[in-house]
Amino acid sequence: MNTTFHFRSLGDLHTYYSLPQPEHPLISVIDYSKVKYPQGVHELKWMQDFYIIGLKRNVNIKFNYGQQPYDFNSGVLSFFAPRQLLQVEINPDVKIEQSGWLLLLHPDFLWNTPLAKSIAHYDFFHYKVNEALFLSEKEERVIAEILGNIEKEYQSNMDKYSQSLIINQLEYLLIYADRYYNRQFLTRKITNHQILDKLELLLNEYFAGEDLIDKGLPTVQFVAGKLNISPNYLSNLLKVLTGQSTQHFIHDKLIEKAKEKLSATTLSVSEIAYALGFEHSQSFSKLFKTKTNQTPLEFRAAYN
Repeated sequence: MNTTFHFRSLGDLHTYYSLPQPEHPLISVIDYSKVKYPQGVHELKWMQDFYIIGLKRNVNIKFNYGQQPYDFNSGVLSFFAPRQLLQVEINPDVKIEQSGWLLLLHPDFLWNTPLAKSIAHYDFFHYKVNEALFLSEKEERVIAEILGNIEKEYQSNMDKYSQSLIINQLEYLLIYADRYYNRQFLTRKITNHQILDKLELLLNEYFAGEDLIDKGLPTVQFVAGKLNISPNYLSNLLKVLTGQSTQHFIHDKLIEKAKEKLSATTLSVSEIAYALGFEHSQSFSKLFKTKTNQTPLEFRAAYN
């Protein structure tokens, strides 16, 4: 099945899942245990015009998002931004009791509220599926309670306070997710430090190459792609572990290599700049001075 569906409204997705139409056209909380995929469908590709936040457990499907697979078999929280391509592979031979909740949120619901702009600052809407948030039982209860509060509010008689109350609950959910991601960066030490080690090795090998003048400096997108990680996730992981963004980490590794060449070779500053991938030696000297408070020549003179 190669058709890519485009769900323009919340109702479109409700219909596909064989669910009643949403009680509110712009926001809906779905009990994931009631979701039913059409008979005979083993693969689904879709793009939706709204946000999806999923709290899922024991799901017999494989998600591909940003070309990365992930099997949901424990409580995880995942975030999907509008207009992102999502691929789902369904295994009909596996019968398990899937559970959880889906929050569907159309951007129009946020119109003229501060969250309409601030939601873009939450990078996890652009993480890959295999970078989903693993929740403890206590954290899962917190998120489930917020989703329950949102559902109760739009199911009651809507009045002039309803939108503000729901927006507040949405903000709580996003703030808690941000907190839990920071916890995950810290507690999954082995996995995260393996990523850091791989990044170190990748940059060492990159800067040891002989063709940097042709390849240029490594970009955030390049190193994230090599590590099979989304750029946003990598940057946030590094900020927690090292206090630096990915760009700063790359620059620090570059300056480390530059110092080696300045102290151990007789190459000119221009030759070192070109060897490290700079088109113009002035750009290299400027970055070096910014990072070390010395020009390359001052560093060489002080070292020798």
